[in-house]
Amino acid sequence: MSTEFDLGRLLAERGAERYELHGKYLNHQLPRMLHTIGFDKVYERGEGAYFWDADGNDYLDMLAGFGVMGLGRHHPVVRKALHDVLDAQLADLTRFDCQPLPGLLAEKLLAHSPHLDRVFFGNSGTEAVETALKFARYATGKPRVLYCDHAFHGLTTGSLSVNGESGFRDGFAPLLPDTAVPLGDLDALARELKKGDVAALVVEPIQGKGVHEAPPGYLRSAQELLRRHKALLIADEVQTGLGRTGDFYAYQHEDGVEPDLVCVAKALSGGYVPVGATLGKDWIFKKVYSSMDRVLVHSASFGSNAQAMAAGLAVLSVMENEQIVANARATGELLKSRLAALVDKYELLADVRGRGLMIGIEFGKPRSLKLRGRWTMLQAARKGLFAQMVVVPLLQRHRILTQVSGDHLEVIKLIPPLVVGEKEVDRFVDAFTDVMDDAHSGSGLMWDFGRTLVKQAVANR
Repeated sequence: MSTEFDLGRLLAERGAERYELHGKYLNHQLPRMLHTIGFDKVYERGEGAYFWDADGNDYLDMLAGFGVMGLGRHHPVVRKALHDVLDAQLADLTRFDCQPLPGLLAEKLLAHSPHLDRVFFGNSGTEAVETALKFARYATGKPRVLYCDHAFHGLTTGSLSVNGESGFRDGFAPLLPDTAVPLGDLDALARELKKGDVAALVVEPIQGKGVHEAPPGYLRSAQELLRRHKALLIADEVQTGLGRTGDFYAYQHEDGVEPDLVCVAKALSGGYVPVGATLGKDWIFKKVYSSMDRVLVHSASFGSNAQAMAAGLAVLSVMENEQIVANARATGELLKSRLAALVDKYELLADVRGRGLMIGIEFGKPRSLKLRGRWTMLQAARKGLFAQMVVVPLLQRHRILTQVSGDHLEVIKLIPPLVVGEKEVDRFVDAFTDVMDDAHSGSGLMWDFGRTLVKQAVANR
């Protein structure tokens, strides 16, 4: 009997146990949730903006692995780069040399933000934020970081301290002494800065939770206030960066904004190897790494590994050669305009907003008495159930994967791979129109499912 490891055989023998294995050994609530809403699919393979089940049915991915799959699944250029780097058998992670790939990737990244000078490579978005928080505190000598209500910057303890959603923070105190301010409220920012202990403001140019964009002029004005008080601006571009919003970084939509630190991750991985990066100004890095004694004062065991660096370089090459940013801008404008045209048609559809291929679809209280009663029933049980009612038939009926944009939010967020085009726009809009027609009929399977969700919500209280 061969002792050689055979991945294909293992998957063939045990792959059907996927949900049972997860329920027994991992987060037991995940398979429970997926079974409840009918998302317990068995996907066999993925390519580009699609995956397929065992019967050969295709599914359109409008979620992109929460933004990780910026180039879609298994882009051939990224795959080849990873095969090449494995075949090269590099002397990786010796910890006491300087390999070329990290420097080459840093050079490429910094070319898109020429006011920044240096990069720290870690392994995730939350680690990129942790790095920025540490660097800002050390560089300024101040303890407190400001963040915005409803922000999401990660779930490790430091990044959780600047997370604006109480549902993620509850039960994990004590956290760091950081303070929330409303997104767009310059007066609130000024009041906190006057206290003299603020190291930085960390902000998503477009918040992932609910898809709320910073008001025009806010980032530039906030930057001026921060500089006046010798504090830093940290732009969290973990989800919005690398073309997602139609520019390479979302902060670039506003002239004159030059953050002191920028956090990226997700799409930089090519969907293969976890990677995070914190870009910053030279003086900040030189203050943190101020002597040879401090050379390892901040590091990551797997940071700058060859596979991640190769994937990142391949991703940036594809973005340049295939005009990914321009496609995100044009396709995003088409999708947003097509959806916005439906707001007047459907009374349950309240708003369509966002930039590029980061779009929020918000639902709201209808005018008609019959629909208003059903809406009120859902809201009384749990806010966010109607959005879930839309997400489920999009998958079950039309084989399109989407997500509710956050807990207790009546918002669907669309963050598809940046390679989608008019064909995918047509498919999504046609499917969404069908689901909205069903919802406004006031009867049928969709509202039956709504009653099931209400019972589940009440039972979980």
